[in-house]
Amino acid sequence: MGDLEKAILISFDESGTVDSVLKSQAVAFCQQIKENPSICSICIEKLFFCKLVQVQFWCLQCLHEVLRVRYSSMSQEEKSFIRKSVFSMACFEGVNDENSVRVLEAPAFIKNKLAQVLVTLIYFEYPLIWTSVFLDFLPSLNRGAVVIDMFCRVLNALDEELISLDYPRSPEEVAVAARVKDAMRQQCIAQVVRAWYDIVSMYRNSDPELCATVLESMRRYISWIDIGLIVNDVFIRLLFELMLVDGSADQVRGAAASCVLAVVSKRMEPQPKLTLLRSLQMIRIFGLVTGDDESELVSKVAALLTGYATEVLECSKRLNTADSKGVSMDLLNEVLPSVFYVMQNCEVDITFSIVQFLSGYVSTMKSLSPLRDAQLLHVGQILEVIRTQIRFDPVYRDNLDVLDKIGREEEDRMVEFRKDLFVLLRNVGRVASDVTLIFIRNSLVSAVASSADRNAEEVEAALSLFYALGESLSDEVMRTGSGLLRELVPMLLSTRFPCHSNRLVALVYLETIARYMKFVQENNQYIPMVLGAFLDERGIHHQNVNVSRRASYLFMRVVKLLKAKLVPFIETILQSLQDAVAQFTSTHSASKELSGSEDGSHIFEAIGILIGMEDVPLGKQSDYLSSLLTPLCQQVEVLLVNAKVQKPEESPAKIANIQQIIMVINALSKGFSERLVTACRPAIGLMFKQTLDVLLQILIVFPKIEPLRCKVTSFIHRMVDTLGASVFPYLPKALGQLLAESEPKELVGFLVLINQLICKFNTAVHDIVEELYPVLASRIFNILPRDAFPSGPGSNTEEIRELQELQRTLYTFLHVITTHDLSSVFLSPKSRGYLDPMMQLLLFTSCNHKDILIRKACVQIFIRLIKDWSTRPYGEEKVPGFQSFVIEAFATNCCLYSVLDKSFELRDANTLILFGEIVLAQKVMYEKFGNDFLIHFVSKGFPTAHCPQDMAEQYCQKLQGNDVKALKSFYQALIESLRQQQNGTLVYR
Repeated sequence: MGDLEKAILISFDESGTVDSVLKSQAVAFCQQIKENPSICSICIEKLFFCKLVQVQFWCLQCLHEVLRVRYSSMSQEEKSFIRKSVFSMACFEGVNDENSVRVLEAPAFIKNKLAQVLVTLIYFEYPLIWTSVFLDFLPSLNRGAVVIDMFCRVLNALDEELISLDYPRSPEEVAVAARVKDAMRQQCIAQVVRAWYDIVSMYRNSDPELCATVLESMRRYISWIDIGLIVNDVFIRLLFELMLVDGSADQVRGAAASCVLAVVSKRMEPQPKLTLLRSLQMIRIFGLVTGDDESELVSKVAALLTGYATEVLECSKRLNTADSKGVSMDLLNEVLPSVFYVMQNCEVDITFSIVQFLSGYVSTMKSLSPLRDAQLLHVGQILEVIRTQIRFDPVYRDNLDVLDKIGREEEDRMVEFRKDLFVLLRNVGRVASDVTLIFIRNSLVSAVASSADRNAEEVEAALSLFYALGESLSDEVMRTGSGLLRELVPMLLSTRFPCHSNRLVALVYLETIARYMKFVQENNQYIPMVLGAFLDERGIHHQNVNVSRRASYLFMRVVKLLKAKLVPFIETILQSLQDAVAQFTSTHSASKELSGSEDGSHIFEAIGILIGMEDVPLGKQSDYLSSLLTPLCQQVEVLLVNAKVQKPEESPAKIANIQQIIMVINALSKGFSERLVTACRPAIGLMFKQTLDVLLQILIVFPKIEPLRCKVTSFIHRMVDTLGASVFPYLPKALGQLLAESEPKELVGFLVLINQLICKFNTAVHDIVEELYPVLASRIFNILPRDAFPSGPGSNTEEIRELQELQRTLYTFLHVITTHDLSSVFLSPKSRGYLDPMMQLLLFTSCNHKDILIRKACVQIFIRLIKDWSTRPYGEEKVPGFQSFVIEAFATNCCLYSVLDKSFELRDANTLILFGEIVLAQKVMYEKFGNDFLIHFVSKGFPTAHCPQDMAEQYCQKLQGNDVKALKSFYQALIESLRQQQNGTLVYR
């Protein structure tokens, strides 16, 4: 064995026994040999005389690479030598030496690599240099199966490497593919087809595997060769014989079906295509997909039938004559039963193409009114197909019920899989709503009666159909319950499914009821049935926690929808929810382990909506609310008293309990309007004030527990909305306590709360804001960086993200203050010290911030401050130094230099809005500061930007006029003109 063979063997070794250094040396040696100018001769010699498959593979791989990279620089002699050598290997030629190796006797992967080398030569040389490659190959096929197999490998490789459009191709490859196909059509394809026919005829009984290989190669070429070569009495008869003869091997029959599918799918004009489809007499093969056979043959025939049906349907869409329409409809009616059978009974991986076909077929029905009997029959079959396909496999029943990893994956897969099928269902529902509703009714009846081993999946599928159909029904149909809907909804509400304990069944049952609530809204007699479904063991009291949680949420939505209609049922509802409510209100619940921080909120929100209505008498309302709030508040008080003496390990459970209580009180309060608790029934308002008093104690006892502070802040937000101005007495204490311990993250929440107060009460909160602002400004300006945040690697930390969020919220806060007539807050004696850092931050941001919307907000703040603080042209300066700062710093840097910068993208919609605000700022500055602004802006700013005198004069005219739109248009043109003249950029520093 030579050094090269040894090196190749070592480099290919995967056993792990070879030393890594030695392996690296072997790889390096092989690479070095590749650089040898005689590498092609070396490889060919090894291929003729070395039996080691590793060496054969390496040599063929090397030849392939060298041809691809160095072909154009090779000599004619070298190319000829490679061509003849490789071709003789592929054709079993000239191998007389006893020591010679026959590459065609090597494993399949060696032969595939040899085919790849041959195809590379064809790429460069056919038809101009190597004119006769295919014609030379054909006589060699007489040498038997081994050469025929190799010929097929070459044809397959040619298709994969160059011709097939299933892979992305470069423009050069597309051009070469066209050249090769044109040459083959003119020169040899008829002879190749004849060879295919002869081989298949000869070997159909003796070597079915070879026969199938030839048919598979042929299938690839049908799409672009002359169809008459295949569609003729001789070849088509052979293909159908192969499919239909029982004695044939399944692989041959399946390959023949794939060839006929390629014929059926060939692109043609619609009229000749329809003629072709009709001539195939496909009815002959319908019987091949009956029975319970799930072989590969059935799969191939199923694909053929679906492809055929799709093509017939396409012809019917594109042809307008009555005769053509009639022919295509006859062919469709003939094939559809088999297509439906395939979808329901065969394990076929072509569901997507079948759904596409059925969707196309249903869309053709839209023009038919009324539907004919055949179409109505087909609608029923389509619905049956959908039901079969959407059904879960009982194998996963337990996994789906407990929702373990396997169950979750199967549910996710099915959700995705069902999407197209539900779209199809909705389309069928629009075309034939009565048939669809009857089908769903019968499905439900049949599911209830089905055997226990299929029951859960049958019921879930039937309910899912009913749920999905609801998406296509109009509000009017929902409300009136037209047609069968009037029967179906009551049937749904009254049916007790034996498998209701199943998680999926229970969930889809509740979702379906919720979807059809508009019908119940109009038919109040069904309200008790709806309440029963949500409140008994089918809903909130279901044994599965996932179902009961979802039921709570859906029940809350139902209560929101029915509202006043539920007043007569309040006692019943509260009675049914007693155990769920007791989980939170009983005095012992503090020691209970509550699962999930959001448990219970939807139940309390639903109760709040129910008892918060004005239709409920005041006495009753007070009793209901008191019975809920009093025990909850008492629990908080007990927990707060015990907090000082409890052991540290008890604290997390207590904190979680308090969080839970705040959350349910918050949810409960959502049902009470400000008008009710302040104007109509102040006694109710008093209860919430007392609750607020209790909950504010939490901030004193647990001043540093962030989750509790967040929950209390959330409750204050609610009370601002619920209690209105009557919340004011509680604010100083609450806000002071919240601000005392705030981290940057919590400061964001605090600012959001202040923004809510300002937006709701405007100047009424002046004193509160004036008191808070200096404390906030001191803390925030010390935390935030003066310039931009760091960027680049390592800058995206949690801490920096929190500071960026704080900065964004600060700009909103300053914007809210200025736009709600509170800018005097900045001028109070305690706040004056923060005026300069605030102005510098606003200036820097208005010029440089990456977020255009934040820049816009800062410009709007400046506009508002200019209006508020400037009493001139003739008045006294309200804020000393403000006018000169605005004229010298803001006007020049923001209104001129920042917009001249190329990063200011005037084609962006948000940037254009910012530009409009900048133009408005100039108009306001001129109105307030007169010529002081104009002279400085034009005489100091414009010359720096190389602005011509005539354009400066035009700017003055536009600014002094009354047309802001014309000013904006001129200023944009001016900026774009100045940008072209500048050598550098002028940016605020």
